Amino acid sequence: MRIVIAAALLLACAAAAPAGAADLEARLAAADPVRGKKVFRKCAACHTAGKGGRKKIGPNLWGIVGAPVGARTGFRYSKAMTAFGGSWTPERLDAYLTRPRALVKGGSMSFAGLKRERDRADVIAFLNGMDDSPAAFGPVTPAAPAVSGPVEPEDFGQMVSGPGASETFDACTPCHSERIVVQQGLTREQWDELMVWMVEEQEMEPIEEGVLTVILDYLAEHYGPDRPNFPHN
Repeated sequence: MRIVIAAALLLACAAAAPAGAADLEARLAAADPVRGKKVFRKCAACHTAGKGGRKKIGPNLWGIVGAPVGARTGFRYSKAMTAFGGSWTPERLDAYLTRPRALVKGGSMSFAGLKRERDRADVIAFLNGMDDSPAAFGPVTPAAPAVSGPVEPEDFGQMVSGPGASETFDACTPCHSERIVVQQGLTREQWDELMVWMVEEQEMEPIEEGVLTVILDYLAEHYGPDRPNFPHN
């Protein structure tokens, strides 16, 4: 039954799809849910995806693919999301993950979106697996092993690469542009105080102690008082 529903979902809501979504079915068939789990780290500040996971700033996303919009028990949705209605088809998820506020105008999700088509397909494939009965996106027969190639470098925008860049990017960019990070010039202690303030006053999800140490080390080295990596253009 879920396979039949999935086939119908893939054909629905074309009007809501972003540019390039016509090939979404092919992208999902080739999607990598393991990589999607890594991309999902950008969402983890506000969402859990495991079965029975608790709500954070956003609702738990277990079984979200194909689920009704704005119907998670115990979570208070914005009026815009409730009015959006319908179901979270793969097309709708692809459109929403591209630019959340462009699709659901007046919604409360502050995430800027995932620009890369591959990132969105991989995240949808990952979320599809977070279900007791995942939908069948790909071919029935196993695909041929992928040919190994060069590892795709992570894109940190204006943030410089280095140890801690990935953790910092994942912690900050769900709610902020990375430009806000790189424009700061704080001591390590001031960065730490800012993180505490974000948790206590802005309802940011607390960062694990070990990860926080990595982030603070990165920020102190690259975005300290002298702002060695301040973007001047």
